Amino acid sequence: MIQRIQTFFLVLVAIIAGGLPFVLNLWIDAEGTEFFAQQELWISLVLYLSAALALISVFLYKNRQNQFVVNRLNMILNLFLLGFFVYRSLNLSGESEISEKGIGMLIPVFSIVFLVLANRAIKKDEDLVKSVDRLR
Repeated sequence: MIQRIQTFFLVLVAIIAGGLPFVLNLWIDAEGTEFFAQQELWISLVLYLSAALALISVFLYKNRQNQFVVNRLNMILNLFLLGFFVYRSLNLSGESEISEKGIGMLIPVFSIVFLVLANRAIKKDEDLVKSVDRLR
């Protein structure tokens, strides 16, 4: 449903994962060329998959358990992407020349934070429904 707070968080994850990596650079190498997500196929596919999972989760509002599981899967996907970015940033710092890390490397962190907030709201809804069922 549109009025639930987890819908806002999930749409925010879809916007962050689906659009921002193609605007913000991930890193700048020693030659000064900026590296964006669309330059590497698997990074862009993982980010599109994360955005798609967030949008799918929005429409699973009738089944909160499945919504919770899809969000957990999305968190794991973002953790793998974050791990790659950390690995890549450690390799960038070992270069003989100076290279810069871009703000786009923080996109999985923001996605994970908003997914955790969405899961917390889903859990709160589930607990509310269970408490109402107990009163019947």
